[in-house]
Amino acid sequence: MASNFIAETTPDAPHIVGICGSLSADSATRRVLVLALEAAQRAGATTQLLDLRELHLPFAASNFDPAAFPDAARFNQLLRQSDGQIWATPEYHGSYSGALKNALDLGYFEEYEGKVVALLGTAGGQVGALSALSHLRGVARQLHAWVLPSQVSIARASGAFDQNGHLRDEKLAQSVEKLGQELAKWALLHRQSHGK
Repeated sequence: MASNFIAETTPDAPHIVGICGSLSADSATRRVLVLALEAAQRAGATTQLLDLRELHLPFAASNFDPAAFPDAARFNQLLRQSDGQIWATPEYHGSYSGALKNALDLGYFEEYEGKVVALLGTAGGQVGALSALSHLRGVARQLHAWVLPSQVSIARASGAFDQNGHLRDEKLAQSVEKLGQELAKWALLHRQSHGK
């Protein structure tokens, strides 16, 4: 399975999986997601990035054949094993990406129920990804996930980074850092409450 391991799991640390819902080669969504995962690491979590560009997933088929789509089977397994998740998406036509929708639809409740979820969105316009994140919040609620109250929405995402890959807006950078920290904290509580 093509996935990026950012840190190996350890027995006591909460494990967070970040899903990049952008299929763009030079994805601002992916860059922000990496920053959030790095923040979670600094807060004591282990992390893993699942980039949908690199996965061979079936289309809208929750009853897929695992032998035919090993990436999809592994994707769901990694979500089930996680303590926390970051759902990261660009905003397209007022909602989250079709790629992310398809990936989320491959699972059932086991992949999401009771998990702690953080939401992160990017958009090309000046309003940001608030509509996409609102829709994702509703999806998470339907799947019985626990969504953090805070979220990160980045407007004008193509110009949000400097030449070194850092966010130009310091307040935005702090928000991403805080999101990763909060997710690590609540994912640890989730892990402890489930006797892991």
